[in-house]
Amino acid sequence: METLVKYTYEELENYIISSGEQKFRAKQLYSWIYSKSARSFDDMSDIKKDFREKLKINAQILDTKIKAKQISKDGTIKYLIEYHDGNCAETVLMRFDNRTNLSACVSSQIGCHMGCDFCATAKCGFVRNLEPYEIISQILTIQQDTGLKITNVVFMGQGEPLNNFDNVCQAIERINKDLNIGIRRITISTCGIAPKIKQICNSKLIPTLAISLHCADSKTRKEIMPVEKKYNLEELKDALKYYCEKTGKRVTFEYILIGGLTDTPDMAALLCDYIKDLKCNINLIPYNPIGIDKYKKPAKKDIMLFKYLLEEQGKKVTIRLERGADIDAACGQLAGKI
Repeated sequence: METLVKYTYEELENYIISSGEQKFRAKQLYSWIYSKSARSFDDMSDIKKDFREKLKINAQILDTKIKAKQISKDGTIKYLIEYHDGNCAETVLMRFDNRTNLSACVSSQIGCHMGCDFCATAKCGFVRNLEPYEIISQILTIQQDTGLKITNVVFMGQGEPLNNFDNVCQAIERINKDLNIGIRRITISTCGIAPKIKQICNSKLIPTLAISLHCADSKTRKEIMPVEKKYNLEELKDALKYYCEKTGKRVTFEYILIGGLTDTPDMAALLCDYIKDLKCNINLIPYNPIGIDKYKKPAKKDIMLFKYLLEEQGKKVTIRLERGADIDAACGQLAGKI
């Protein structure tokens, strides 16, 4: 059975022609799948019935299913999506009362092998990369289920996007073209794969870049983020300077505040020194518990002091709103649990 979301528009045209149908049917199907988020072929009212019946026998829109769904008290929705091989990944719909934006937080891999010590996904190990259409399927699943239109996409779910570089770049091109989401509304979050940060500057579409820095002290960063052993802070900074100069874009630094470890004034001073010559914003993320008591949430007074010390250096600093923590959908909590 053919899975239609696998196809680019040109491939969909070829499939339609090979099925003995006229080429314009591809445009109709394409619109129903991507613009109208049709759940079934029966929804496609302007396509003749005998062709819809043929499609039911020979094709499917997606080859995924929702294995579990949780709705947070703040409106966040987390989906556990099962793929054709039985493996599962999570995706999250985030919405805010005072904003019109609807963001899909998508996964790029099933599991992750980066081993960040504070992240629930890392505890799952790595299974496999997701194909471009499997990433797009996460967004379509949200749209089909809710009837809402996603406006922003963030690669901040399970996996390290830059370790699935080619598939993620292809997915971004299709998200931009098929789902009509502007490249400025697409963000990749990486823990710091320096060579790929440079490589992304040569991509057809260059997304916004968010760096999971989380610590500007190399010794401590090695303890909580093994990536520091391969691509250290200086190598990462060199790649980020290249990105900023080549693209003219700002980088967002994501910084996790772990009580008594990364939230101290000394750590704020190290961070200020590290970012002083970079075009950047800082997004502070209070640590979200993942079922172990090795780390603790920071005190509010420490969060506010850390923010103040950064702002004194003239940087734009925000504190990430906690979304979906009650359903383990917040930053660092995605673990594929049912």
